[in-house]
Amino acid sequence: MALVDQDQEHLRLLTIFYYAYAAIVALFACFPLIHLAIGFLLLTHPSLFGEGKNAPPAFIGYLFTILGAAFILIGWAFAGCSFLVARFLGRRRHYLFCLIVSGANCLYVPFGTALGAFTLVVLLRPSVKAMFVEPPPLPLQSPVPQSNL
Repeated sequence: MALVDQDQEHLRLLTIFYYAYAAIVALFACFPLIHLAIGFLLLTHPSLFGEGKNAPPAFIGYLFTILGAAFILIGWAFAGCSFLVARFLGRRRHYLFCLIVSGANCLYVPFGTALGAFTLVVLLRPSVKAMFVEPPPLPLQSPVPQSNL
């Protein structure tokens, strides 16, 4: 019984940490908004950055805009995945998704690495894996009962 209680506590702590981590990742993913704004300014008002020979080429504005938007979307998508892991850990669902995202977290040094490694250690325990067994799907039923007339 003590092992099950310890597993429950570890999953509860990981859930809390993943919620906090998702919020931090979403916040840091907003930093490229500066690049996005500069890109829009370069595209719409290039005269602000120089006239004549000193004017920046148009592709610089596109580069800032596209890369800024890409980094924001990737960061928010990863924050969303981390939020889903927190939710799934709390509900003991989607074991494989939690395992994959925790492995991807290991790429984000230092906090993601620590969180991902601890999550992998906890999730790879057989007792924890047994908690994630999903019930079989319900059989399909017709919405209207058929009468025998």
